[in-house]
Amino acid sequence: MNKRIALLLGAALLFAGFAQAADKPLIRIGARVFTEQTVLAEITAQYLRANGYDVRVTTGLGSNIARQAQETGQLDLMWEYTGVSLVSYNHIDERMPSAEATFARVKALDAKKDLIWLTPSKFSNTYALGLPKQVAEAYPQVNTISDLNEVLQAESQHTHLVALDTEFANRPDGLVGLREMYGLPLDRRNIRQMDGGLVYTAMRNNQVFAGLVYTTDGRLNAFDLKLLEDDKHYFPDYTAAPVVRKAVLDANPQLAGLLKPLAEQLDDATMRQLNAKVDVEHQNPTAVAATFLREHPLNSEGQP
Repeated sequence: MNKRIALLLGAALLFAGFAQAADKPLIRIGARVFTEQTVLAEITAQYLRANGYDVRVTTGLGSNIARQAQETGQLDLMWEYTGVSLVSYNHIDERMPSAEATFARVKALDAKKDLIWLTPSKFSNTYALGLPKQVAEAYPQVNTISDLNEVLQAESQHTHLVALDTEFANRPDGLVGLREMYGLPLDRRNIRQMDGGLVYTAMRNNQVFAGLVYTTDGRLNAFDLKLLEDDKHYFPDYTAAPVVRKAVLDANPQLAGLLKPLAEQLDDATMRQLNAKVDVEHQNPTAVAATFLREHPLNSEGQP
């Protein structure tokens, strides 16, 4: 008899749990296959769960697969980058005059596909050229890509190696355009193509003169790398923001208010720190997200 009562009680509790989950709005979050996306998805998922949502996260997605999944209603929310949407998804080659103009353009374009850009973050994960610490100390006058060009031109008798990830080196809107805009004397003699992660290793070990990096990568600070200003504005803006399907936002209009202050707490320095905890300190992204939310509490209205 006691065993039967226990089974019935367990079934009742299980049913209650399912009923409770069914009462919560479901939000399906997607993340692409790199650290920053995983961290952003975890932070958002934990934050929304604390505010009464049933959240499911799918990570490790390719860019095109993630976008297609959201457009077809298989995913509800993604942290997206303005430059990716502009160039990769909407095929706009026109250069935007500012980050604000880029955001306004992709917001209007994606609205036609029922994808709504919410309040953007304060960080942009774009490309940059950087110097290893030893090179930066030897060439304190190099602060911009134009400065780097002057050194490479003046010291052409030396083989100053520049490390680039393979994709960027072979894209027409990558190395080719950068070289044309700045007149950089980069060719097979001094270019080293490698995996993006190995670029940072080569810079840390002072095996190259300069390298292509991402502006919110945690290894920038950890390896004491110096970012060079893109003084001719070649690289597009990649401001990150949560993008949600219109049907989901219509059913849950409070999402916009909830995610606004969360996005506004994320700037370049914060994202570098969060990414470094995973890539450099090898912490679990779930734990990193939990720590961030504990140190940056928001109330039920989404306010700090």
